[in-house]
Amino acid sequence: MNKTELVEAAAQQTDMPKAAINRVLDILIEIIVQSLSQGNEVALPRLGKLFVTARASRAGRDPRTGFPILIAARKVLGFKAGKELRDAVNSVAETEEV
Repeated sequence: MNKTELVEAAAQQTDMPKAAINRVLDILIEIIVQSLSQGNEVALPRLGKLFVTARASRAGRDPRTGFPILIAARKVLGFKAGKELRDAVNSVAETEEV
């Protein structure tokens, strides 16, 4: 599902105009990005938790040449799915196996 489809689905369920939903979604994304860029966690009830972790620098290899390189330290985004989301995904997987 992309953003347009998400806005469409929300508009159908809430009877709100698509423009208003699109604006609210843009604001929410902006707030989440700002919070994560400051190193804060963002907990989304029923969905999960977004967080930032630090990765230390490490040795690696250039895949083209095979020469050793140093991979710089950086911050990475993590996501831990909430129980309700995990259960919903697993219930779908179980019905597909049958």
